[in-house]
Amino acid sequence: MTGATRGLGRAIALKLAQQGANIAFNYLNNKKLADELSQEIKKLGVSVLSFQADIKDFNKVQEMKDAVLEKFDTFDILVNNAGIVRDKSLAMMAEEDWDSVLDTNLKGTFNMTRAAIFTFVKKRQGDIINISSLSGLKGIPGQTNYAASKGGIIAFTRSLAREVASFNIRVNAVAPGFIETEMVTGLDLKKTIDLIPLGRLGKATEVAEVVDFLLTKEASYITGQVIQIDGGLGI
Repeated sequence: MTGATRGLGRAIALKLAQQGANIAFNYLNNKKLADELSQEIKKLGVSVLSFQADIKDFNKVQEMKDAVLEKFDTFDILVNNAGIVRDKSLAMMAEEDWDSVLDTNLKGTFNMTRAAIFTFVKKRQGDIINISSLSGLKGIPGQTNYAASKGGIIAFTRSLAREVASFNIRVNAVAPGFIETEMVTGLDLKKTIDLIPLGRLGKATEVAEVVDFLLTKEASYITGQVIQIDGGLGI
């Protein structure tokens, strides 16, 4: 999985490890956080591989896939979680703000899925979970770049789900709203919470529970779906 060292990714990695899954994840620069997560995962009795890779780099992602296959022989699940924000009004948005968000969030999802898909097709089995956002479904001012990337992930999810269903590969997405992570730092929380029908921010563990459910046999007839986890904000 990608983007596992903090926030949603960390919660998802730990939840899947608790369920007995071996975990392979990338990190960009922060080896300290990667090592801390690896130690937590090992305490849960499963194996772990951390790999320094920028998911914007197609070739580096291929190297990561090869390292995972060398350690584990195969893999069954891909969680595309890594994402960044560079919120600005479009009039003030630099080209780099647009490119960095689209390259990380959307191209990174392509790079990782492209690397994994051959293994899944060969096995005729696999599960892909893409972390999108409410921003990809609902217009949010100041997030044209982020919304475009997350909306692209939703379209990517639905198209790929139809493409690979005959290989017994399921592709789903979750679209969180405002969750208690670093991404909400700097928001006017009272104003934000006032907009949410359930009257609170979500928890990273609540997103992880939904991801876990989508990977169970009970969800085996679900593919191409986008599950909103937003406290009713997107109603």
